[in-house]
Amino acid sequence: MAYRTKKKQTRRERFLEEMNAVLPWEILLKPIERKYPKPGNGRRPIGAEVMLRIYFTQQWYALSDPGMEDSLYDVESMRRFAGVDLNGVPDETTICKFRHFLEAHGLTEALFEQAKRYLSRQGLIVSEGTIVDATIIHAPSSTKNRERKRDPEMKSTKKGNTWYFGMKAHVGADVKGRVHSVVTTAASVHDSKVMDACLHGKEQTIYGDKAYADQTRKEQAESNDIEWRVPACAQRAGRLRKARRGKRLNCADVSFNKKSNRTRARVPACACCLTHADREHPFGVIKHLWGYRKVRYRGLAKNTAHLFTLFALANFYMARQELA
Repeated sequence: MAYRTKKKQTRRERFLEEMNAVLPWEILLKPIERKYPKPGNGRRPIGAEVMLRIYFTQQWYALSDPGMEDSLYDVESMRRFAGVDLNGVPDETTICKFRHFLEAHGLTEALFEQAKRYLSRQGLIVSEGTIVDATIIHAPSSTKNRERKRDPEMKSTKKGNTWYFGMKAHVGADVKGRVHSVVTTAASVHDSKVMDACLHGKEQTIYGDKAYADQTRKEQAESNDIEWRVPACAQRAGRLRKARRGKRLNCADVSFNKKSNRTRARVPACACCLTHADREHPFGVIKHLWGYRKVRYRGLAKNTAHLFTLFALANFYMARQELA
């Protein structure tokens, strides 16, 4: 009673209440309940909805399995969101096993697909245009581990004058920044190599930065009546529209780039220099708001499963006002 009558509602409470109202739980639970363990002669499993709520809370607050268990004991708002009391808090092993269950059955990708279909039916993901972009997710470069070596599936890449070690998350998003495609690779893979996998095939316009500059793709797109809004790839006098070293782009080139960048900027690749408004773009949400700047696990498979969940939740977060 004292908790219900307290003077102030915290930001965590407001966020969890908002997401509880926005998320379509019945739809998200469908693929999970098909494979979730049924009650038998042994100990009755904790409900799938409770475990899914706990799993989502982990993503929003960047909590480990032991950290999630401790938070459920410490934080009343998290217990209320999960639907458990102090006597029903699952231990860290149960939380870990549920995550492994989702990974083993490909259910995080199923969650992403369910979320995408739901938002599409609501008219909140549109298919007319696609923005393609990628961001680097750092991985630990230390060799102070059991194998005495770095993760073999992570690679190094150079951006500007700085080297990064980790993986890349490549996404295709609509013109509002809601993600419809997710592909992961090692950081050394060039963005343009996975561009086709980020497209859904029904685009009328394609947006991207100069990493996706490709004259062949531009010609193919234009032959299919698709508008190609990649600034570095517009043709001018038989050459790509790129400023030469030591030269500036002319007014026509600058105007073309600005028009494309207004839309493309809805998916900024770098979260370190985001403005307050930029934090509601998909990379800004998962990196800045939810703290996913470094991989949590070894190997691409586990981190890919993790990213499917993060981008599904980011889509709901960005569309929360329309869904409310």
